[in-house]
Amino acid sequence: MDDRHELYIGGKWVPSSGDGTIDVLEAATGQLLARVPAGTESDVDDAVAAARAAFGEWSQSSIADRVTALRQIADGLVDREAELAEIMAREVGTPIARSRTVQVGLGVTIFRSMADILENTSLEERRGTSLIIKVGIGVVGAITPWNYPLYQLAAKVAPAIAAGCTTVVKPSSVAPLAAFVVAEIADTTALPPGVLNIVSGAGGRVGERLAGHPDVDLVSLTGSTSAGARVGQVAAAGIKKVTLELGGKSAFIVAPDADLDAAITAAVRGCYINNGQTCTATTRLLVPADRIDEVEQKLVELVGSQTVGDPLDESVDIGPMASQEQQQSVLKHLAEVPAGAVFLVGGPGEVDDLDERLQSGFFVRPTVVSRVDNKSAIAREEVFGPVLAVLTYDGIDDAVDIANDSDYGLSGAVFAGDDDTAIAIARRLRTGQVSINGGRFNASAPFGGFKKSGIGRELGPDGLDEYFETVSLQLPAKAK
Repeated sequence: MDDRHELYIGGKWVPSSGDGTIDVLEAATGQLLARVPAGTESDVDDAVAAARAAFGEWSQSSIADRVTALRQIADGLVDREAELAEIMAREVGTPIARSRTVQVGLGVTIFRSMADILENTSLEERRGTSLIIKVGIGVVGAITPWNYPLYQLAAKVAPAIAAGCTTVVKPSSVAPLAAFVVAEIADTTALPPGVLNIVSGAGGRVGERLAGHPDVDLVSLTGSTSAGARVGQVAAAGIKKVTLELGGKSAFIVAPDADLDAAITAAVRGCYINNGQTCTATTRLLVPADRIDEVEQKLVELVGSQTVGDPLDESVDIGPMASQEQQQSVLKHLAEVPAGAVFLVGGPGEVDDLDERLQSGFFVRPTVVSRVDNKSAIAREEVFGPVLAVLTYDGIDDAVDIANDSDYGLSGAVFAGDDDTAIAIARRLRTGQVSINGGRFNASAPFGGFKKSGIGRELGPDGLDEYFETVSLQLPAKAK
């Protein structure tokens, strides 16, 4: 068991001011995996004070120093890849192969790509008689989720370091361990004390104090829409900048001329990645009404063949939910599927043939619900589990209307007979990113959503810009 007693504040490992702890459970077994400190408001105050003290020097650091720090952290993550992949497979339930490539691999990619972007970013621009400069916004409060603990930390900490900001990170209580590893790595780099601080603890205590702290200049949260609304409310009192990456209920449109085999394969991949615990998961599959029988047959074959089990087993496709709370939330959604909808695969109930030691794990059967009405809860609410809802449409106009008829707008996908047709459809969707004919995630492209899916963008140059303030220096006009 990983029993941690200290927080990382001001470049030192220090005990919490309180004596509470948080139990971290292994998703596949429900057994105790680790303990971390339950931080307090006083711990947040200490971390913010350390970040504020470090900001003056770090904000004036050279681009070369920032690039060096980012690449050192990336190298440190690579050195500990096997350890980190196992941690997140056990905390989150991500199958181990995906944990290596996505959970760890994306985190490494973000730190390295932000170093590359910074090297190619001009922080000064002459415009007439003005010199326009970009400066770090200040102290960043980063509140990260449990589904991608390392990647989402990287998406906030890497641009903060690049912009000359300092950061206090509150990791999720469900999956906090990767954040402690990042702190251990940062402690071996040239990063000055106080530039990165880690305070674990409950969202209602540590998260709220961080979001409302008067010395925090930017709050960046990835989480549920309700959590985003609360953070926005708390931060508003201090008139501070907020970036929010929230929920989604994304649509995958299969156009009438699409290659059905390729489209359904891509749709299954887009829905079930990380056991469906992905905000961008394309969990609404929109297909032509006259092809529904064919689609259903293919889904039964593909999803029905998914292997469920221990995420540390290389042969497993679907692991458990990250927590019992999430497992029960998914099962509640499945129990409330309305009459008229059809379970093609899975549904409520226990997973069959699990090993005895996995009987207490947080598993859900991979599920396909077909003949779904877009007004039903299963089509409108973020389930955040291995559940695909299948809807039919009559014509592309109808498909676009159904896709856009959502409170969310984070992601989406279009599969058509050619890229131009798919792009034409995608241009009509009110969502932050769209996969075209199986196009994969790009860590250098802006990431964020419309409507209740959030505010602002992460990743790439757009994500870096969120961490800058812009200053205009008005120069005296030169005499002719």
